[in-house]
Amino acid sequence: MYLTKEEEAILNGEKGYGLQKAMELLVAIGTVYDADRLVPISSAHLSGVSYKTIGDGGLDFLLEISSDTSVSVHATLNPAGMDLTRWKEMGISNSFAQKQLDIVESYRRMGVEISCTCTPYLTTNVPQPGDTVAWAESSALSYVNSVIGARTNREGGPGALAAAIIGKTPHYGLHLDENRKPTVIIKADIREGVFDHSLLGHAVGKIVSNGVPYFRGIRPSQDEIKTLAAAMAASGSIGIFHIEGITPGADRYDLNKLEKIEIGKREIQDVCESLNTGEEPELIALGCPHLSIKEVKVLAKFLRSKRKKKDIDVWFCTSRYVKERCEKEVEILEKFGRVICDTCMVVAPIEAMYSCTATNSAKACNYLPTLCSQKVVCADSIELLRMIT
Repeated sequence: MYLTKEEEAILNGEKGYGLQKAMELLVAIGTVYDADRLVPISSAHLSGVSYKTIGDGGLDFLLEISSDTSVSVHATLNPAGMDLTRWKEMGISNSFAQKQLDIVESYRRMGVEISCTCTPYLTTNVPQPGDTVAWAESSALSYVNSVIGARTNREGGPGALAAAIIGKTPHYGLHLDENRKPTVIIKADIREGVFDHSLLGHAVGKIVSNGVPYFRGIRPSQDEIKTLAAAMAASGSIGIFHIEGITPGADRYDLNKLEKIEIGKREIQDVCESLNTGEEPELIALGCPHLSIKEVKVLAKFLRSKRKKKDIDVWFCTSRYVKERCEKEVEILEKFGRVICDTCMVVAPIEAMYSCTATNSAKACNYLPTLCSQKVVCADSIELLRMIT
């Protein structure tokens, strides 16, 4: 991979330890994927935040690198393992909380915005079409590639952090035009709503794996696209997709020789049944990906005139950015559960408190059994809230 003289100087340690470690990582990634050079980025979004997922090794790495360097572009942060202010209410232990706070402080020391959300594109990190970025968090990078029209690879946590520090990323993969072309047409016949789009995403991720689906037959809202992207990235490894008449540039491709796959209501029902492994939830968790302002308003409208009648814990997971803009709605939701910020049901240590969790997210259903040792109840959000009202 070609390096400029300045990049070589960084690699040789002439600009400091932290920059050298970051450049070493970018060069290693670029060499593995046969990148031709590094390209500048306008922003980064970093994963590897929850102490539950990165452990002591990740904490030690962050403490070391944050003592010597900082990010050079706007960088936002994925969810942590707990609400940074309400962690005691969540039942988080003191030892977990202290290490989690140390991780967040390391990122803060490097100049990272402590946004702690998987939907940075709904808050303060909104790339322009055509921007080159380095984003981790599978659902967010898929959204930014497909809907916004910026370009990023499926960055891991260390790679995205290294790119944020250097301000550049290796030029390969989804940065190249030829790797963004559709590989299969998905003709979908499903109902409107976030839940069915989540199940559709799960089905397509299983079928297409790491291909590039081109959707026909759907005209999803922003929240429906958000959950579609998340589910596809979880059950498969889809980093970009196209929707006819919706996503930018979808009409530029020749689709004549592509395989066509039809997914209808029967297949969607089969997906839902396959994700259900539990019956009596101890926790109802909504907000994977994090709830948008519109979703918070919809949930509050449904609950406004109701009373909680069953003792099941409820988490409404969202970003602090959204919570601060929905004060009246949050007041309603808090009568039925906790409006949790900075984290979600997947990266919080819920296995210490619950054994069966209900959610409307196919992405969460994909991870809860393995990462959180949970039985799962999978259903539409309103159907879940009817369990307690």
